[in-house]
Amino acid sequence: MNIQIEPHTLQRAEERGTNIAEIQVVLEQGTEIPARRNRKAKAKVFTFKKERLGKYYEEKRVEVIYIEENSTIITVTVYVFYGEWKD
Repeated sequence: MNIQIEPHTLQRAEERGTNIAEIQVVLEQGTEIPARRNRKAKAKVFTFKKERLGKYYEEKRVEVIYIEENSTIITVTVYVFYGEWKD
């Protein structure tokens, strides 16, 4: 399946602390999560172990919202959450 990362997604990725490589990993290896408005979503937790905005975080969770058209995944937006997740 082809992946088309939209400019809006890239802008939000930069603002929120992720990048194209992580977005692709989420889409290829992430776990499906619920999404609204006939969209789909996947999430994946990454090791972070850094400070962001003055606070230290062990992990970050990247969620990618997308749609599928024909054989192409088209991103809508990306969210990033910082904290620690247990399996």
